[in-house]
Amino acid sequence: MDIMSLLIPIITGGVGGNVAGALMKKSSLGLVGNTVAGIVGGGAGGTIINQITGSGGEPSGMLGAAAGSLVGGGGLMAVIGVVKNMMNKN
Repeated sequence: MDIMSLLIPIITGGVGGNVAGALMKKSSLGLVGNTVAGIVGGGAGGTIINQITGSGGEPSGMLGAAAGSLVGGGGLMAVIGVVKNMMNKN
């Protein structure tokens, strides 16, 4: 495992969380919350894609991991934001 395979999911996951927060303003967790949720979701998404494709160090594998991290980060932020809003209504 090299440094790039750690940095790509962190960066793209954080970006995915912030993009989802910008698109879903009512569910946004704020800059720090969106970033943290994105990083966690991005790490999970990138890991899942690497396990499925089995090509972690190759350029095409890193591109797939970046896409998975972007989607995973945005997805987790969206889920947490929706749950937070539902809890605030009660």
